[in-house]
Amino acid sequence: MQQITAFAPGRVELLGNHTDYNEGYVLSAAIHYGVSATGGALEEPVARVNSEAMDGTVEVPLDALTPRTGGDSWANYALGVAAMLRGAGHALPGFSLGLTSDLPVGAGLSSSAAVEVATATFLKKLAGLSLDPLELAKLCRRAENEFVGMNCGLLDQVSSVFGKAQCAVCLDCRRESVRNIPFPADLALLVTHSGVKHALVSGEYNERREQCFEAARLLGVLALRDASRAMLDAARPSMPDKTWRRASHIVGENDRVLEGIHAMENADGEAFGRLMFASHESSRLNFENSTPELDALVDIACGISGVLGSRLTGGGFGGATVSLILAGEADRISGTLADAYHARTGHTAVTYLCRIADGAH
Repeated sequence: MQQITAFAPGRVELLGNHTDYNEGYVLSAAIHYGVSATGGALEEPVARVNSEAMDGTVEVPLDALTPRTGGDSWANYALGVAAMLRGAGHALPGFSLGLTSDLPVGAGLSSSAAVEVATATFLKKLAGLSLDPLELAKLCRRAENEFVGMNCGLLDQVSSVFGKAQCAVCLDCRRESVRNIPFPADLALLVTHSGVKHALVSGEYNERREQCFEAARLLGVLALRDASRAMLDAARPSMPDKTWRRASHIVGENDRVLEGIHAMENADGEAFGRLMFASHESSRLNFENSTPELDALVDIACGISGVLGSRLTGGGFGGATVSLILAGEADRISGTLADAYHARTGHTAVTYLCRIADGAH
């Protein structure tokens, strides 16, 4: 059996928290941690998926690709990609696929999208398929929406596909256009896992999504991308407070992304860092998707020299923060942050200095 290995990176969200399904803007970066998918073709028409992390193997006939439940549900991210490819009319041979990952579990670095993109990249090569990068990213999102049942936007898959070394990924979620923006060479990204697992399928994500859609309806706009601060201020007396705060976060995040693009293009790390701190404060107060542990990490980071900005990354509700730091100070900053966090909360933080990496290959 000819062996093929595909790699898809995780991603760290720099600015643009929950803006993707609101048709807004997001800045992210692919990181050098990710998921590898290794395997080859089988003579029998089955999809066989093995996970090192889950210590299990799932085998399903290609003509019976339906979501797994219970202890086998981890395989749905890979099986869903195969199902979407077949549903789009692409012929697949039977295949055996082994998944390995060095992404920290539960940190909000988009391990699910990395599994999807690694699987799609593997199957594209195995079956000789013609899929452009954006088409592949959209297919992976469909797998998560329709097969896994998670109503995510396109950010995670696009970041994993379109990553470029030492560049941020800018996604316009309405136009579905992507561009890379050079990242200042003297700065680095420090991801800090709070020790509290990140889990979105519990319903918090879908609840926030519906609250945003309700806010857009009350404001009379197609999506919150179309709302302005002036519109929000005018609507505040007649809008439920919680709904208004959700909308305020999204409108502010879209503004921060556009300001962040300008700051990054001008290599202004201090301005970008201030936007990151402001983003976290809005997540804490308005979107309420932070946690006391994430707040503690950001608060501690704010007081450490060499840290320019810090915020939760990903969906929130646990997981990790990302800090923009001076590259030459990484060891000192990570040690100081972890020690102070443990002293304050009793939790053990794990830090990851992330290289900004190329996308799936």
